[in-house]
Amino acid sequence: MKKISGLLLVSSSAIALAGCGADDISSPGAGSINVPITNPAPTPTPTPGTGLVEAATDCPSIGASRGLTNSGTITGPEGTWRVCTLPTLIDASTTLPKTAGVLYRMNGRVDVGCDGGLTAPTTAAPRATTTASCSGRSLTADTNVTLTIEPGVIVYGENGAEPAWLAVNRGNKINASGTLAQPIIFTTYDNVRGIATEATDGRWGGVVLMGRGITTDCTAGGSTTNQTCERDTEGASSPAVFGGSDNAYNAGTMRYVQIRYSGFVLGANIELQALTGEGLGTGTTLEYIQSVNSSDDGAEFFGGAVNMKHYIAVNADDDSLDIDTGLQGNFQYVLIAQRNADGDSLMEVDSNGNEELLPRQKSVVANFTAIQPGVNNNSNNAAIFARGNADLTLVNGVVVAPQDECIRLNGTGTTPATLKAFSVAMTCSGTGAFLGTGSYTAPQVQAQFGAGTNNNAAFTSTLTSTFVNGANETGVVAYADIKTLSSYFDTVTYIGAVKDATDTWFRGWTCDTASAELGSNSRCTALPVT
Repeated sequence: MKKISGLLLVSSSAIALAGCGADDISSPGAGSINVPITNPAPTPTPTPGTGLVEAATDCPSIGASRGLTNSGTITGPEGTWRVCTLPTLIDASTTLPKTAGVLYRMNGRVDVGCDGGLTAPTTAAPRATTTASCSGRSLTADTNVTLTIEPGVIVYGENGAEPAWLAVNRGNKINASGTLAQPIIFTTYDNVRGIATEATDGRWGGVVLMGRGITTDCTAGGSTTNQTCERDTEGASSPAVFGGSDNAYNAGTMRYVQIRYSGFVLGANIELQALTGEGLGTGTTLEYIQSVNSSDDGAEFFGGAVNMKHYIAVNADDDSLDIDTGLQGNFQYVLIAQRNADGDSLMEVDSNGNEELLPRQKSVVANFTAIQPGVNNNSNNAAIFARGNADLTLVNGVVVAPQDECIRLNGTGTTPATLKAFSVAMTCSGTGAFLGTGSYTAPQVQAQFGAGTNNNAAFTSTLTSTFVNGANETGVVAYADIKTLSSYFDTVTYIGAVKDATDTWFRGWTCDTASAELGSNSRCTALPVT
């Protein structure tokens, strides 16, 4: 059973919190701050020459017909900012420029374009005018809107009648391309005011990308076939639909992006996480993304075909990587660090319990370092949990879960979840590395793990600086044939996400927490002023 984390009070609205995940319910908030917060007295407005932020005189112009709303100023530890509120619907291709002294605000759901439907329109069959998923506007669906966000831009969510979240609808795109020196930051009002702490989470919704990839477990559109299956977005109070037959779908680009203090639960099994990818395709670019303190999953992917590199999840209060409903996924350079005794699985892998539906979920996670320091198995009972018509391959990985079992397989259905492992080293609980449930026993799970090459389930971790390979990790022979698993992967000579002290891909574009000091010299509780 998923734990109920209490009452979340944001912007004078109270919403009861419940659970997360596809069909196995996990905790959305064991460590969440879900009590009223007394705001500190506003920081005095800085004077020129103090080095703090000074509010811009007005909001910039953007392409959407409703434009930005000048919502005054807000003052925090970094200085005073001009608050520019986004329209509820971005109805034309738009750029959010990096403007000194400007913060962009989401007050509830912000739609990028209208839902374009199951298939893309053609010249011969253009879309009819619709008001669905368009904030009541009469517009032609599939408007091919692209929201471009410039490097260094900060967008914050402030929850109103419904949680603040960014909904990039089918047929539209995001171009959030930050840089190493100027990442794009999605965060919360609390972060701006300087009252976010190491334990803060669940303060707004998150970023949701919807596409036309193949999914299973239909909840919308009335179809049950895998080429026309559609699902509604979890956590959306009005339709936000994804699914189709295009596993090459391009929802745009997210690169060098931080998503802080997100994850919002409307009820049992309906929640938003930091990053939600739904029916995405291989045309979508996801690289260098950090999830910080999500009250639900760090990232969850439903169906489609996803390629992703350089993903960091810190302090997720449920699963750090949740992948389900027929996803065909490839993930490389994955760094996961949970709080001590808070959160659930490092990875949850399933297809929503409908074991006979196709496509089977088939995902490969390569060059990962996943750290679970305490007893974090709120309901999944293991650091990595696979079940329900899912085929999981782990490659060149390091798992450190000294208080928990490392891998649990749940055997149900005619062909239950399967596991392959190559060059995976695990430090697990003294009660055993493996757990089998349903038709699986622990020895059967161990046999699947042991059938691979260079695996070690009784490994003594020597990680340094929390997540950097030490002598024992360096001594494990990496899997040499990684390209046979996917051409997307880089061929490497090491296991884990971080080879050694000279490997610094995680530094500069991230922010630091107590669980993962990434060496960025920037705390997640603060905002950059450049």
